[in-house]
Amino acid sequence: MANPSAVCNGHLHHHHQKQNNLLKSGIHKKNGITKGMKKNGVSNGTVYKKKFVEHFEQAPMYVAVLTFLGFGVGTIFGYLRDFMRAWGLEKRNLAAEREEQKDFVPLYQDFENFYTRNLYMRIRDNWNRPICSVPGPQFDLMERVTDDYNWTFRFTGRIIKNVINMGSYNYLGFAETDVNALKTVTIELQKYGTGICSTRQEMGTLDKHVELEKLVATFLGVEDAMVFGMGFATNSMNIPALVGKGCLILSDELNHTSLVLGARLSGATIRIFKHNNIQSLENLLRDAIVYGQPRSRRAWRKIIILVEGIYSMEGSIVRLPEIVSLKKKYKAYLYLDEAHSIGAVGATGRGVVEYFGMSPDDVDVLMGTFTKSFGAAGGYIAGKKDLVDFLRTHSHSAVYATSMCPPVAEQIIRAMKCLMGLDGTTQGLQRVQQLGKNTRYFRRRLHEMGFIIYGNDDSPVVPLLLYMPGKIGAFARRMLEKNIGVVVVGFPATPITESRARFCVSAAHTREMLDTVLNALDELGDFLHLKYSRYSKSSHPELYEETRLELED
Repeated sequence: MANPSAVCNGHLHHHHQKQNNLLKSGIHKKNGITKGMKKNGVSNGTVYKKKFVEHFEQAPMYVAVLTFLGFGVGTIFGYLRDFMRAWGLEKRNLAAEREEQKDFVPLYQDFENFYTRNLYMRIRDNWNRPICSVPGPQFDLMERVTDDYNWTFRFTGRIIKNVINMGSYNYLGFAETDVNALKTVTIELQKYGTGICSTRQEMGTLDKHVELEKLVATFLGVEDAMVFGMGFATNSMNIPALVGKGCLILSDELNHTSLVLGARLSGATIRIFKHNNIQSLENLLRDAIVYGQPRSRRAWRKIIILVEGIYSMEGSIVRLPEIVSLKKKYKAYLYLDEAHSIGAVGATGRGVVEYFGMSPDDVDVLMGTFTKSFGAAGGYIAGKKDLVDFLRTHSHSAVYATSMCPPVAEQIIRAMKCLMGLDGTTQGLQRVQQLGKNTRYFRRRLHEMGFIIYGNDDSPVVPLLLYMPGKIGAFARRMLEKNIGVVVVGFPATPITESRARFCVSAAHTREMLDTVLNALDELGDFLHLKYSRYSKSSHPELYEETRLELED
């Protein structure tokens, strides 16, 4: 593997002779990492040091039929209401084109807004609910009602107290207001104030940033790290600095929007592989080496693989050992987004690299955010010093974005020192262990009740499949009636037949809280007929039943 500094200076070239030798020596070996994968996605132990189990059970056929039927009925009534609006029989609430501009290219695409007007609007009350307390294991909610079927809302003045929070990414419970815990944050607030008013390259680098970056590098076991004020921008503004025209990005089909945007802004060629599918990725890598760039057939300047540690909508964990093996085999680079996995998995909360017992040096670019496990804001990129030094100069975020505010930096330092035991306690380790216990307990109980849930057994992100559009709103409303706050997700954020509720388990959840949620789910699952599971443990069949494509000599 070449020095990761080549990621940033562009000196790595995959010469055709090396490619041909690689193909002759490696592609046809039948004992490669893709051999030995069991049908249910559990490795036989050739590259995994621990059992790796993920669930993606398929719903019965009648569920898919009823789901499409539900969307069909909603669409028919949507067109009927659009007809009534066009003739003035119903009030038009959304923006419309002005009469004098009707010959212009439409600013508001009517068909594109159809879903928002007629389907999303009917269940809009389940999103954007205003919270008026810290988003800990419980929160307070401002009650609101609508008089026009969710087009507008008004507040009643009532506060719904002590709602169990099953939606926030507060994995380790560091979103808290304890005075003693936040003492150092208060001190930094009084010393530095709330804002920097400058970028990192100008007058926005403080001693707090330097301290935090050294701590992050130590925590991850790498040479250096750089922190940014916004997690989303950490991906979208730094990927374009690492790759550009003549480079190839291989991206998982379920990657977060920040990764997708960063890849598009880079100007590099993008190719998509099936989610967590090692065969699909290897086929793309092989084709990239054999055929090179389109038309010119020149070798790619760089090939970089973009993956996430934990996928926030599926609850699945990246198959890191196999991807690292492929990366080394085909001399590619690996960019790992640990937004949801850092702090949440691994024996001491150091993410999927630790979870799989691997070395941080196996990953060229380590990215993560402080918005989940650390109860703060911002993100980081870590790795070799050459890589980080390059980003300090060329990162769009470093050049143009305002620096992370000092109280936020101190909150991250406080949480990270707690995880590392540098505060003189074992509280951080206890939080990590408690999160693991809560996650496994919550997932096991849902399986036993008969719900279909997605993802890895160790993932604190737990998607529970609802499928039918009418059940999205009914589920969230009835859970709130039981003082439980949940996140529900539907099309287009998910496939049209896979609407779901997404639970985020926290170390701060007590067993009593989880049992309260589970009892409510058990009751609601019977009422709404949501227990579709046939107790199948198989993964997506299409991921590991593909016929391997071998190249002939």
